[in-house]
Amino acid sequence: MKKIVIDPEIHSLTPSFAIGVLLMNVTVGKSEELDQKLSMVEKSLRSQYTIKDVIHLDVISQGRDAYRAYGRDPSRYRLAVESLFRRIVKGNDLYRINNVVDVGNLLSILTHDNVAVLDYDNIQGDIKIRLGREDDEYYGIGRGRFNVTKIPLYEDEIGPFGSTTSDTERTMIRPDTKNVLLFIISFIGKKPLEEHLETAKELYETYCQAKVLEMQII
Repeated sequence: MKKIVIDPEIHSLTPSFAIGVLLMNVTVGKSEELDQKLSMVEKSLRSQYTIKDVIHLDVISQGRDAYRAYGRDPSRYRLAVESLFRRIVKGNDLYRINNVVDVGNLLSILTHDNVAVLDYDNIQGDIKIRLGREDDEYYGIGRGRFNVTKIPLYEDEIGPFGSTTSDTERTMIRPDTKNVLLFIISFIGKKPLEEHLETAKELYETYCQAKVLEMQII
């Protein structure tokens, strides 16, 4: 696996920031069984939460506090996991993209963590997790040019390829994707990540015929 490091600035502002990492080989496609599972989870969330409840969920609340510590307004630049919850609770179904992306969304909902699902073969060289800068050229999937200043982003030799708010087209999952790098972002420390990685492994093996190559917590 490529070397992955977290910039000290992130830990100075949010000492509990940690990442669960999973590298795996997958088969991209569609899954009716997964679609049914997502529908059940969507229905369950709508019965449990209102839109006002979302920002008070423990893990999401900690993530919003982290964004404030970085200097960003979490209501304007939302965590990806918060956006998922808000979409569902407002009565909208999640987009169904493909089994690999959809399992990432399911995992994020189940763990309340931010999850990034990335095409490993389109990442060049080692990876650094750092806060975005004003001069970063960043184009989010379906969002165009996106301001990632003071938001945690993932960078390789080419430049930024993902963030805790929006990922990029360069590393998005396509029909011919074979190797996937999964990030599970925790703002509350490493303790929950071991269990969450095992959940990820089980889901991807079930719905994506995944073969896990490496697993680690940073």
